[in-house]
Amino acid sequence: MTLRAKPRIKVCGLTRVEDVQAAVAAGVDAIGLVFYADSPRHVTIAQAKVLCQAIPPFVTIVGLFVNASRAEVHRVIEEVPLNLLQFHGDETVDQCEGFGLPYLRAARVRPGVDLLEFASQFPSARALLLDTWTPAFGGSGESFDWSLVPSSCPLPVILSGGLHPDNVAAAIRQVQPVAVDVSSGVESAKGIKDADKIRAFVEAVRGT
Repeated sequence: MTLRAKPRIKVCGLTRVEDVQAAVAAGVDAIGLVFYADSPRHVTIAQAKVLCQAIPPFVTIVGLFVNASRAEVHRVIEEVPLNLLQFHGDETVDQCEGFGLPYLRAARVRPGVDLLEFASQFPSARALLLDTWTPAFGGSGESFDWSLVPSSCPLPVILSGGLHPDNVAAAIRQVQPVAVDVSSGVESAKGIKDADKIRAFVEAVRGT
């Protein structure tokens, strides 16, 4: 029998030091910081630098961008100690590469979207992050039909979109992703995380 590693856990859209501390204490693997001005979870470079001071070694710091210019991404990288980039807009592979950091490419999932074709366009991506399709960029807090995820993919799959403590175990069993990504599912308000929900989410993942 082949033993599968338990999925890694990323909490995204953190805006407060106390929320970063709660996520770290719960045992998450990665923290996501949103550098997209239209998001209610957006942080400035100055805010991000403060948040990063609460993140210990071996917890990955991910910077999320949506159709940012190369200059904007470089400006953040120069000031914030990011380990990984996450692109959520219309970026091409050329727009994701060349920053000296590995990257994740997000795909917004709905019927008719060819995830295999999409993944093939980003062979240099570290993983494909699957989120729920919305008319505008940004999380909807809603899950998508997990049966739309192909059984095999040229990239490792990170599952996002509407995950919360009560459904993440079922999602993992069905999709078998390498990681799960949560934001609104562990919040008390937009951009405000709930320490109890974060702990419950981590426990649900670890228990699968």
